[in-house]
Amino acid sequence: MSAGSGIVLFRNVEIVILVFFVITTLLIISLFAYLQEAVSPPYLVSIITALVLIAGVAIAKLSIEPLREHFDQLEHFSREILHELNLPINTIMTNTAMLKKNIEDERALKRFHRIEAACGMLEERYKELDYLIKKQMQRERIETFDVADLVVERLRLLKPLYSNARFEEDLESISVNIDRIGLAKVIDNIIDNSVKYSPKNAEISIVIKNKKLSISDKGRGMDEVELFQIFDRYYQSDESDLGFGIGLGLVKNYCDRYKIKLHVNSKKDKGTTMQLDFSGVA
Repeated sequence: MSAGSGIVLFRNVEIVILVFFVITTLLIISLFAYLQEAVSPPYLVSIITALVLIAGVAIAKLSIEPLREHFDQLEHFSREILHELNLPINTIMTNTAMLKKNIEDERALKRFHRIEAACGMLEERYKELDYLIKKQMQRERIETFDVADLVVERLRLLKPLYSNARFEEDLESISVNIDRIGLAKVIDNIIDNSVKYSPKNAEISIVIKNKKLSISDKGRGMDEVELFQIFDRYYQSDESDLGFGIGLGLVKNYCDRYKIKLHVNSKKDKGTTMQLDFSGVA
């Protein structure tokens, strides 16, 4: 969230507190005057109202100031973390590329390819963190792009990391006008889960047809109870699995935001298909 949007947020909260205070106080005064059947001079009402407004503003500011200070510190800390992440990632990628030029051993080259792929993933996580911060700033990058091109781009990055997985692709063109970085994150999460919950030699099918993107695996699958819980934040079907179980929750939030219909079809020990239906996207 930017400083500008943060100011708007706090101003709105201050206004709510102020309005609530003023309305409550005026109601109490009116009720008291009615019960006492007091006849007060006209200027007295104006004085009381002015005092109520001043008190309301003061209370609103005192209530919000600690939160505003904490927010400013958090925003500064987030930007510092982003800067600190960017430097080592660029350093690793640059030096790896230079060292690889002098390597002829095939095994060593494969290791360098893994380092590059892992560093590419770190760079993607950096972009995701930057994306989440910009999302809070309400500055998402809405652009027109081809979903098939984005899938190809993501697979080019992910395949070296999932060397034991086999991917089958059948991609038709879909032109959409939505947040590209967010959709890339959604695709990464679904593919990662497909590989994670599949046997060692995972078989992943990715199909785009009739404005629908389907990602299928032949992994452990889920029963009906698990299907009801998979989008709950921090839910994990197996507590021994690594990770925090927040990926599918983010997937659902993104799809809801951009009116993408999300369908999940899964059977225990048979595999899972996750489908993104873009037919409703403006």
